[in-house]
Amino acid sequence: MRSKAMSYPAHAKAVAILGLPLVGGHLAQIAIGVTDTVMLGWYGVDALAAVTLAASYFFVLFLMGAGFAFAVMPMVATFDAEEDEVSIRRVTRMGLWLSIAYSVAIMPIMIWSESLFLFLGQEPTVAADAQQYLRIAGFGMFPWLVAMVIKSYLAALERTQVVFWIAVLATVCNGLINYALIFGNWGAPEIGIQGAAIASVFTQLIGMLGVVVYAILVLPQHQLFVRFWRADWEMLMRVFRLGVPIGFTGLSETGLFTATAVMMGWLGTVPLAAHGIALQCAGITFMLHLGISNVATIRAGNAFGRGDREHLAKGAYVVFAMSLVAALLAVVGFLLWPEPLVLAFMQPSEPARDQILVIGVGLLAMAALFQLVDGAQVIALGLLRGVQDTKVPMYMAAFSYWGIGMPCSYILGFVLGYEGIGVWMGLVVGLASAAILLSVRFWSVILGRVGTASDVG
Repeated sequence: MRSKAMSYPAHAKAVAILGLPLVGGHLAQIAIGVTDTVMLGWYGVDALAAVTLAASYFFVLFLMGAGFAFAVMPMVATFDAEEDEVSIRRVTRMGLWLSIAYSVAIMPIMIWSESLFLFLGQEPTVAADAQQYLRIAGFGMFPWLVAMVIKSYLAALERTQVVFWIAVLATVCNGLINYALIFGNWGAPEIGIQGAAIASVFTQLIGMLGVVVYAILVLPQHQLFVRFWRADWEMLMRVFRLGVPIGFTGLSETGLFTATAVMMGWLGTVPLAAHGIALQCAGITFMLHLGISNVATIRAGNAFGRGDREHLAKGAYVVFAMSLVAALLAVVGFLLWPEPLVLAFMQPSEPARDQILVIGVGLLAMAALFQLVDGAQVIALGLLRGVQDTKVPMYMAAFSYWGIGMPCSYILGFVLGYEGIGVWMGLVVGLASAAILLSVRFWSVILGRVGTASDVG
C-alpha cells in the first residue's frame, strides 16, 4: 500500500520528529566518550593517549558487531510496513543471538591486545595502559551490542523518545562514576584508566537494562524474550547476510580512523593526545549525521516495504539537505572557535598544553574540511541500508577507506612530511571517495529499482 504523497516540508517535519531523539541519543552516547576524554585529559596526557588508542580499537570491534543491529533496523521497518509482527519478533531475536555470539568471540583480542599495539609501533607504556583499559572495558561489548539491537528495533517502530532518555541517563551515570573512580573522589579509590573502563561497563549495562525493560513492558505483543533460546536458522541467516556487509563497512571506516590513531602514535604521545581531542570534536558533529542517517534507513525501509519510489526519492533529498546544513554549522564552529574546543579537554597546568593546542587547531581545520563528505557518505549508506542493499556498498567503502584513504594518509603524513595534518588530509580523500561512490550507487542504480520487480539486493 502506498502512502499519501508528502511535500518536502512534510518530509522534513517527519524526519525532524523521528530524528531529533535519535540525534540526541547519539549525542548522549558520544558524550560518554567525550567525558572519558575530558576527564582523562585532566588526569594526564599519557592516560589520554592510551585511552585514545584503546577506544579507537574498541570502537572498530564494536562497529563490526553492530552490523547485526543495523541490519535489524531496515528489516523491522519493512516488516512493520507489511504489518508482519511475527517477522518483527524473529528478526530482532536473531539479531540478539548474533550480537551475543560476536561479543563472546572478540573478548580474547581485547584481553591480549598489548602485543598488537607493540607490533603496530606504539610506545610500550601506551600499549600497556591501553590493554589495561580494554581488559575491563571489553566486558561492556555484550550489553552495548544487545542495547543496539533493541534500540534499532524500537527506532524502526518509531519509538525514539525512550532511546534518547535512556541514553541521557546512561551518560549522567558515566560522568558520575568517572569522576569518582578516575580521581578518587567521594571516598572512591583513585584508579585512573581502570576507573574510566569500569564506568564504561556500568554505563552500557544501564543502557541495556533500560531498553530491554521498556521493550518487555511497552511492546509485550512481540514477546521478544519468550522462548528466547529457540533457534530460527532461516531468519538468523537473513540477518547474518544483511548484517555482515554492514559490519565490514563499519569496520572499513572505523579501521581507517584507527589506522590514523596508530600513525599519530608513531609521531608521539602529544600528537596522539591532540588527535584524540580532535576526533572527539568531529565525533560529536558526526552524531548529527548518523541520527539523520538512521531516520533515512527507517523511512527508506518503510517506503521499500510499500514499493513507494516517490516517497523514497523525496525523503532522500530531504535527508541529504538536512545533513548539509548540519555540516555547514560544524564547519563554522571548527574554523571560528578551535582553541576553546581543544582547551576544554586539558587542565591549565598541563605541561604539554601549548603543543597539543597547536596540533589540535590544525587537526580541527582538517575536520572542518571533511564535514561535508563525511555527512554525505553516511546518509547514502543509511538510504542504501533502508532498501537492504549492503554488499556492493561494502566493497565501495572498503576501496575508498583502505584503497584510497589510508595510502593517502601515510603518503601525505610521512612520505611528504605533513605529519598529523597529512594523516588527516588522507581521511578527507577517503571519505570524499566514499561519498561520491555511495551517492551514485543510490541515485543512479538503486532508486530506479524500487517499486519494480527488480531485485535490489
